[in-house]
Amino acid sequence: MPKLKPGTIIPTHDETAAINAGIAADADARELDSEWHKGAKPASGAFAPETYAALIAMKRPRGRPKADETKVFTAIRLDADLLDAFKATGKGWQTRVNAALRQFITEHPLRG
Repeated sequence: MPKLKPGTIIPTHDETAAINAGIAADADARELDSEWHKGAKPASGAFAPETYAALIAMKRPRGRPKADETKVFTAIRLDADLLDAFKATGKGWQTRVNAALRQFITEHPLRG
């Protein structure tokens, strides 16, 4: 059995039986068997080319959008109390650390 996401509700045996009975009673609902799959066409063959192109254009890429300015992963050692103070501010604490460092650099230009 595949790993389920937290909060996934699995129907009981009785609920599954009721669902299957409802499917069997619906003349428009049917199991998609191997015969149906043999006759299935890809979307590119089932739709007019302009309709298919419009559907593809609507498809959004998966995942988080790429930022205009990406961050660089680094490891840095900080005093525990400093880190705890930022973490206590909740989600987004790393962004706030970044902003605090940026503000410091703006107010205290580095000379080197």
